[in-house]
Amino acid sequence: MKRRRRKATRHHSHMQWLTLTISTTMVLVLLGLVAMTVLTARNLSRYMRENLTVTVMLADSIDDAQSKALRRDLSSKPYTHHVTYISKEQALREQTAAMGSDPSEFLGINPFVASMELQLRADYANRDSLRWIARSLRKDTRVAEVAYQEDLMNSVNRNLNRLSLCLLVLAALLTFVSFSLTNNSVRLGIHSRRFMIHTMKLVGARWGFIRRPFLVRAFWMGVAASLLACAVMGAMAYAICRYEPAVLTIVSWRELAITAAVIFTFGIIITTLCTRISVNRYLRMTAGQLYNQ
Repeated sequence: MKRRRRKATRHHSHMQWLTLTISTTMVLVLLGLVAMTVLTARNLSRYMRENLTVTVMLADSIDDAQSKALRRDLSSKPYTHHVTYISKEQALREQTAAMGSDPSEFLGINPFVASMELQLRADYANRDSLRWIARSLRKDTRVAEVAYQEDLMNSVNRNLNRLSLCLLVLAALLTFVSFSLTNNSVRLGIHSRRFMIHTMKLVGARWGFIRRPFLVRAFWMGVAASLLACAVMGAMAYAICRYEPAVLTIVSWRELAITAAVIFTFGIIITTLCTRISVNRYLRMTAGQLYNQ
C-alpha cells in the first residue's frame, strides 16, 4: 500500500514538473518572439534606410575617367554604403524597356545623362545629413544635380521611430505578463508541498536547506524549458526562411544567438526567482495560514 502510494506521489510529481516545464516553455517562446521582433526591427530599420537612394546626375561634359574618379571618391566617403554607376547608354536602355519605345529615335540624341545611385549608411539617412551631403556634392564641378526624396526619407524615419517605440512598450508589457504567468505556475506547483515545507521547518531545518532542492529543480526546469523554447524558435525561423529566403537580409545568426541567450537567461532566472519567492512565502506562514490557503 505504501509502495503504491509512493509510486502515485512520484507520478504526480513528475506530471507536475512536466506541466510546469511546458507552461514555462510557452512563456519563453512568447518572450523569444518579442526579442526576435525587437532585434529584427532594428535590422529592418537599417535595411530600409540603406536602400533609400540619392541620385547624383553627372555633368554632360565629363568623360569616363572622370566618372570613375568620382565613383572612387564617393565610395571612400564615410557616409557611403554603396555606389552604382549608370551610364547614358544604360539609362537609355532602361527607359526604352520601361516606355516601350526609344526616345533617341525621334529626338535624334540620347536625352539622358550619366548618373550614380548613392545609398547611404543608416546613420546618415536623415534630413540634416542629406542636406549637408547634397550641398557638398553640388559644389563638385563634375556633378550637375543631386536628387532625393526628402518626404519619403522623413516618412520612413518617422514610422520606424514609432515602430521601435511600440515594440519596446510591447516587450516591456509581455515581459511582465511572462513573469506573472510563470510565477503563478511555479506557485501552484509548490502549493501542493506547503505542508512538507512547514514540517521541515518544525523539525529545525534551515530555510536555505529547505529551499535548496526546490531551487535546483527550478534551475533544471528552466534549462529544459529554455532548450524546448529554442528548438521551437529555431524550427519557426527555419520554416520562415525556407518560405521566404529574403528574410535572411534582416535575420542573421547574430539575432538568433542573442534570442537564444535571452531565452536561456530569462528561463533560468525567472524559474529560480519565482521558486525562491514562493518557497519563502510558505516559510513565513504559520500552520493556520497554511490551512486557509
